[in-house]
Amino acid sequence: MNPKLLLNELAIFRGTPAFEEKLHVGRPNLGDRARLMERINSILDTRWLTNGGAYVQEFERRVAELVGVTYCVAMCNATAALEIAIRALNLTGDVLVPSFTFIATAHALRWQQITPVFCDIDAKTHNIDPLRIEELITPRTTGIIPVHLWGRACDTDAIAEIAGRRNLKVLYDAAHAFGCSHAGRAIGGFGECEVFSFHSTKVINSFEGGAVVTNDAELADRMRLMRNFGFSDYDEVIHLGINGKMMEVCAAMGLTSLEAMTDIVAVNWRNWEAYRESLMALPGISLIKYDPTEHNNYHYVVIEVDPERAPLSRDELLAVLQAENVLARRYFWPGCHRMEPYRTLYPDAHLLLPQTERIAAQVLTLPTGQTITPEIIRVICDIIRSAFENAGEIRRMLAKKPAGQ
Repeated sequence: MNPKLLLNELAIFRGTPAFEEKLHVGRPNLGDRARLMERINSILDTRWLTNGGAYVQEFERRVAELVGVTYCVAMCNATAALEIAIRALNLTGDVLVPSFTFIATAHALRWQQITPVFCDIDAKTHNIDPLRIEELITPRTTGIIPVHLWGRACDTDAIAEIAGRRNLKVLYDAAHAFGCSHAGRAIGGFGECEVFSFHSTKVINSFEGGAVVTNDAELADRMRLMRNFGFSDYDEVIHLGINGKMMEVCAAMGLTSLEAMTDIVAVNWRNWEAYRESLMALPGISLIKYDPTEHNNYHYVVIEVDPERAPLSRDELLAVLQAENVLARRYFWPGCHRMEPYRTLYPDAHLLLPQTERIAAQVLTLPTGQTITPEIIRVICDIIRSAFENAGEIRRMLAKKPAGQ
């Protein structure tokens, strides 16, 4: 890092970037490497690489215990987990889902010829707005897939009341929410089932992986069949299925990550606090908060850049940060409804999604995790402060740049 940068110039003005190495959002957290290699060597020694080996079974037990549910069905990734859960719940027709989410949430429905009906979000929570759900329900609606965005829980009581009254099934996308709680309960036990992601960018990772957790024995049995081609025994296929199994090496990484979870969350909290202290005085910048009375994984550092108060827009600030090798991200811009195939299928969807449109244009996620230190955070925040102080010059310079540069 070049300390003179913040005093004299920003990299966007052709200066030297503050960081030689690019700082990514969601760089993987790692547990004890030696313990991981012990597990991998054990896998190689036994030559049991997949098909529900000892590590997958242990990983499922550990996840179920931590979440406080009866069943965990580990999968190769969270998208496959969503697709299998959707099929196992027999969802058809229309299913309500927020547009402000990762595209896989919508794709998992459309891939199975189900229509994702995009529902607006609450501006404060960034989660699906229960007040908007009721007006979108039609005779074709069979379910709701709310998303616990940033690990902050949806209004589960309101959603359960609507679903119960309208005879709808609820499947939660809890990709962000492992290790988080709501109303004193671990996220994972709400709705018919919930889906976790253990992708490499998540707070707990299994290299690549996912899981469905539930208290419904029949549903769990059905999903176990579906993730393994429908096999009930060695030569007996009794159900339609695909290959959605988690490999042993992924479960080994998942178990190693679980053992490091306390330390990982502690680092995330430290980083979130460091950002909070440095950003709190900047005009037009608000850092999303986590409820201190709940368990949080603090895995996402999310700011909103208010275009009415901040000296620079979100995208102008993004350009400044990226020039310094701070690869902040515009999650989940521009919203699923503005991506294909949905923007072609539903060209007027934005008219029903005013809060989604507004939030998607203001949100920026910043680097955190084990590789990010308080000193790095101080420099990132100094870059933002310096950018705001030089906002006029930055805006004029960006206006002169050709599109795409």
